[in-house]
Amino acid sequence: MNKTLQVPNGWKSSKIKDAAQVNPRSYFVDDDTLVTFLPMNAVSESGIIHGAETRKAVDVKTGFTSFETGDVLVAKITPCFENYKGCLCTELKNNRGFGSTEFHVLRPKKNITGEYLHILTRTHHFRGTGELNMTGTAGQKRVPTIFLKNYDFQLPTLPEQKAIGDLLSTWDEAIEKTERLIQAKERQLRQMSRWLLFGHKRLGNQKTESADGHFFKYPSDWALVKIGKVAKEVSARNGESEETVLSCSKYDGFVNSLDYFGKQVFSSDTSNYKVVKKGQFGYPSNHVEEGSIGLLEHCEKGIVSPIYVVFEASREKVHSPYLYKLLKTDIYRHIFQVSTSSSVDRRGSLRWGDFSKIKVLIPSLEEQQEISETLASARHEIDLLKQLADKYKTQKRGLMQRLLTGDWRIKFDVIKTFEETDK
Repeated sequence: MNKTLQVPNGWKSSKIKDAAQVNPRSYFVDDDTLVTFLPMNAVSESGIIHGAETRKAVDVKTGFTSFETGDVLVAKITPCFENYKGCLCTELKNNRGFGSTEFHVLRPKKNITGEYLHILTRTHHFRGTGELNMTGTAGQKRVPTIFLKNYDFQLPTLPEQKAIGDLLSTWDEAIEKTERLIQAKERQLRQMSRWLLFGHKRLGNQKTESADGHFFKYPSDWALVKIGKVAKEVSARNGESEETVLSCSKYDGFVNSLDYFGKQVFSSDTSNYKVVKKGQFGYPSNHVEEGSIGLLEHCEKGIVSPIYVVFEASREKVHSPYLYKLLKTDIYRHIFQVSTSSSVDRRGSLRWGDFSKIKVLIPSLEEQQEISETLASARHEIDLLKQLADKYKTQKRGLMQRLLTGDWRIKFDVIKTFEETDK
């Protein structure tokens, strides 16, 4: 897609404005007409629509982006653009849709198919060049309309476009099936976690007689105890040594700050930072209600901001991975929210004094380990599926690069079958 590349035989040098209308107006729609609504989070980074909503036009036709069946959406704002957000609009309710104002809309003309235009906007070259042409301030950069209109590419004949789209659809189907399986497995894991971590179901043949808690029943052979009874705060200081600075993600637990944020978000003076060692827990006292709590497992040691609370569990009473999975549940995130709002600190922080009073369910060490291993096995299966999906995406992008530059050409006999379908 570079101007210096030789134009493949039978193809034409073109710009997007020659093949599509950029951010066109859509036809009028009555207020009571049902339409599809697509917020940005309804469009995946794989180009798949999920979570589309149906609304009355009157509720969305003012203040949102309008589009029609067959249009191609491209996220304009960072980091959505760089993350390949965008989709081909199919099966819209009454052929009309509205969505985020952070979408650009491309409406194919007669010389390009919607499928091919969508594929073009998902190439590494298109996204990389668009990123270089973004305008605006940091965190609010957007791809300008002028970039889309003047983006150069080589345009194949319609039959070859369709043949390319048909070939790449094989990868699309594999990616979509794998991602849907991942979603189903994650729903199962969330349900399994609730069952096992709160004793609603037991592994093996354990009895399930219940004891009463304040708001729920739990197995009578489990203990409901305050965190402070099975764990203690630790507060080793960093001093002057250089260590890896860690942060807590609400999804992934402890992460390396520089790798996760891509820039330095911590103080240059880390002498007052706290040390956290492998097997220890930590959470930012002002963000724990978001579920930002971690168990250090991926390295031997790191340091965290002074705002963090660091603690370790008693090995005689607690299997740490079990406790970590319990504290990462939605139920405990809610408990942290309630505890933070009622904390005597009154500054939106949950210090160890209040955190240690929160109660947790503790089965035998053996059962804790069995529960943890069962959930870890389910998580590992999901991780393998994610690796498979990433492999499919990498293969597709490589194939797209070859096909859309004409470096690889589809056999003439295959293209001819698409010529015949047009007659």
